[in-house]
Amino acid sequence: MDIFLITAPGLQDLLATEAREKGFKVTSVIHGGVTIRGEWPQVWRANLQLRGAARVLARVAEFRALYLSQLELNTRDFAWQDVLPSGAWVRVETACHKSKIYHAGAATERVENALSARGYNIAREEEDLADALSIRVRIERDIVTLSLDTSGEPLHKRGHKEAVNKAPMRETMAAMFLRYAGYNGKEPFYDPMCGSGTFPIEAAEIARRFDSGRARAFTFQSLPNFDVEAFDAMRSPERPAMFNTYGSDRDQGAVTMSKANADRAGVSDVTDFQVKQVNEITPPCDDTGLVMINPPYGGRIGNKKPLFGLYSSFGDRMKSHFKGWRVGVITTEPSLAKATGLPFKPLSPVVDHGGMKVRLYQTDAL
Repeated sequence: MDIFLITAPGLQDLLATEAREKGFKVTSVIHGGVTIRGEWPQVWRANLQLRGAARVLARVAEFRALYLSQLELNTRDFAWQDVLPSGAWVRVETACHKSKIYHAGAATERVENALSARGYNIAREEEDLADALSIRVRIERDIVTLSLDTSGEPLHKRGHKEAVNKAPMRETMAAMFLRYAGYNGKEPFYDPMCGSGTFPIEAAEIARRFDSGRARAFTFQSLPNFDVEAFDAMRSPERPAMFNTYGSDRDQGAVTMSKANADRAGVSDVTDFQVKQVNEITPPCDDTGLVMINPPYGGRIGNKKPLFGLYSSFGDRMKSHFKGWRVGVITTEPSLAKATGLPFKPLSPVVDHGGMKVRLYQTDAL
């Protein structure tokens, strides 16, 4: 079957590369997603191992429908007992595009009727929605695709971060920016504006070859065809880290948060967090590697104007103290990136970060 991997728009090519490296068969890449082919074990492994996927949808059925009655009949006749637990709570989301069935609300109602007729409970109240299985219906050019969300909570929720600060970078996005910057865990990593520690922790997990989903549960574990032993056999063997990862922040609370999150993630032995102002930072080790920051943009946190000094101070420190290090800066504003005075390479693709358009600005070794 087709398995659709959702990611932040702009990161789909990086996710496709990661999927190929992990041995998945990529069949198409579109804005915001990647399609792979496989069976249920590939669904399980995609959830467990792919760092850049936000959700994994299993496309369980496809048929043509010109009328709402056809939609309801074909949905009712599908072998749902092979996919869903008996009597499960379900919720339905529908999107229509260039089809004779154009009213998403009416289509949702017909699919709900079909599922109800098969003995499933339709979740509409808030207390039922939280644990309900999500059925995604897409009707495009009269072709209906029924998909099951196999992830549950978004996959950036790795299962170990309890504390976050303002406007955090999602782990899935951080992993793809690390990939774009060439980070593979075989060099030191340093984030001098670490916030709650997302980048150093994600880098440490990559260095240790941890599975991104090792510490959390997934929807597919409640489905009839789930095989616990086969899933456990998919877990990647860990490796010792060749280098540590580092983070610092001017705020003691952020550093305390990062240490607690790293401890829950099982990487406290290969991470180090310190309280430091940006204009005081120095290389955290003798070897050179990658510096990556996700500084304030002026959109969510504060105003843009006072940030020029922060970016300039960071750039000055990089040029004066970090010879041989590569540098990455994630921001929405070309003018802020320019304020660093760093020799950036050609720009990365634009990425949708919670409605904001961000880019990775990166240098070669300074």
